Amino acid sequence: MAKVDYVFRVGGEGGEGVISTGELLTGSMYYPSIEHRGRLVVQTLMSSPETGGSNVRTMYYLSIVCARKSIYIANPYFVPDPVALETLIEAKQRGVDVRIMVSGIRNDNWLARHNSVRLFGRLLDAGIEILEYNRTMLHQKTMVVDGVWGTVGTTNFDNRSFAHNEESNVCFFDRDLAGQLHGIFLDDVAACARVQRDAWARRGAWAKAQEVVASFLQEQA
Repeated sequence: MAKVDYVFRVGGEGGEGVISTGELLTGSMYYPSIEHRGRLVVQTLMSSPETGGSNVRTMYYLSIVCARKSIYIANPYFVPDPVALETLIEAKQRGVDVRIMVSGIRNDNWLARHNSVRLFGRLLDAGIEILEYNRTMLHQKTMVVDGVWGTVGTTNFDNRSFAHNEESNVCFFDRDLAGQLHGIFLDDVAACARVQRDAWARRGAWAKAQEVVASFLQEQA
């Protein structure tokens, strides 16, 4: 163990109290060497507001920019910011098959659901396929690019996950494993309802009013 030059204190009725020992746990006793097993090399990305930026956001955006054939995203809380919207639309415009699977009517987050739906218009206009998974609550967070690269993790495709939450994703470049994830996505399409542009435009005043409220609440969060 190594000593560090800080203590973390918290105030209270009885005054300040030290709640950190100032000891940093290091060395083989706590982090032993692990024998390499298996053939697959993976990259783990941690994203935290402590770092002042989002490694996972960068990973998502670079992967979309690099796509040449397909981008399949499954994410329950899909609320892309303007940069993500443009990046996905540009991918579609250069001939990439872009499909986005979201949690549909069985969604446990009213705010995320309405903020997601209000943004569908530009994606649908660009020809991007949006699929609402309605069999159960979809909760996986995956992306497969070109059938050869993929990521699985905790990160929702929204600004809160990218900028404010502690998140972790594992990325891999492997045709076999990415192909399995690609196939799982296609299998799940059978349980989805494809969002149609005309139906989205006719969703009604009550739905649109809820989206305005959701947008306002998101800005305040």
